[in-house]
Amino acid sequence: MRGEQLDRHIEAIMQGYKKEEEFFAEHRHIFPRRSTTYELFYAIRALLFPGYFDDETPAGTSTKTLVGERVLHIKRLLAEQVERALRYEDWSLPEEEAHDRAHAIAEEFIEQLPRIQALILKDAEAAFQGDPAAKSREEVILTYPGMMAILVHRIAHELYIRDVPLIPRLMSEYAHSRTGIDINPGATIGEYFFIDHGTGVVIGETTEIGHHAKIYQGVTLGATSTRKGQLLSGKKRHPTLGDYVTVYSNASVLGGDVFIGSGSVIGGSAFVCESVPENARVGVKDQEIVVRKMGEPEPVWCYEI
Repeated sequence: MRGEQLDRHIEAIMQGYKKEEEFFAEHRHIFPRRSTTYELFYAIRALLFPGYFDDETPAGTSTKTLVGERVLHIKRLLAEQVERALRYEDWSLPEEEAHDRAHAIAEEFIEQLPRIQALILKDAEAAFQGDPAAKSREEVILTYPGMMAILVHRIAHELYIRDVPLIPRLMSEYAHSRTGIDINPGATIGEYFFIDHGTGVVIGETTEIGHHAKIYQGVTLGATSTRKGQLLSGKKRHPTLGDYVTVYSNASVLGGDVFIGSGSVIGGSAFVCESVPENARVGVKDQEIVVRKMGEPEPVWCYEI
C-alpha cells in the first residue's frame, strides 16, 4: 500500500470519528476496562472457591494470608474500575468525590462476599439435588454452565443495585459469551436457583424470581414489547416468578404484570403472557406428536400434550 493511499484511508477513518461525536466525545474516553473486569471476576471466584479454579491451595481451604491478599487485590481492582465507571457516567464529578464513592462501594461489596458465597453454595445444592446426572457438588461448581452464569449474576447484581455503571453489564455479557445464558444484572433472583443445561436462557432486567425456582434451556423471561425503547427504562417489563416454580425448555413468560404463582409448572414451548395461579400446570394445547413408519399409509399416534 502506497503512502498516499494509507494517508487517505487514515483520514477517512478519522473523519468518521468526528461524525460520531456522541460516542467519541471527550468525556466518554474513560470507562472500565473489559480485561480488568474479567480479572476481577476471576479473583472473586478464586476467593470464594479456593482450589477450585486455581492451584494455589487444596480445594475448599486457604490461608489467612492468602485470603487477605486476595481481598485487598479485589478491593483495589474494583475501586479503580468503579471510579472509571463513575467518571464515565458523569465527567463533571470531581475526581476526589469519584475516588471516595468508588472506595465506599468497593468496601460495601467486600462486606457482601460471605453472603454471595452462601447464596452460590445454595445454588450448587439446588443443582445437585435437582439433577440426577450430577455426581457431586464439586462437579456442579466446576463444570455446570448454569452455575457460572449464576455466580457472575450474584456478583454483578450487587454492583447493579449500587448504581455502578457498565461493570455489571460487562460481567453479565462475559457470562453470556461463555455459557449462552443471558441474565441481566438487574434481575432479582432468590435462593436455591437452578438453570438446567442453560443454553439460550434469557432473563430480563426487571425479572423477579423467588426461592427454589428451576428453569431449563431456551427459556425466556422477557418483555412483551420494547417498541417504546428508552421510554420504558426503569419500568417493570419482565415477569415475576414465585417460589418453587419450574419453567421447562423453550417456554416464554412475558410481561411486567405477569405473575407465576408459587409451585406452578410451565410446560415446554408454552407462551405465557398472563398471570398464573399457585400450583397451576400450564401446557400447550392440541399439539400432537406422531410417528410415521416407512411404508405405513397412516401415522401412528404417539403423544399429545
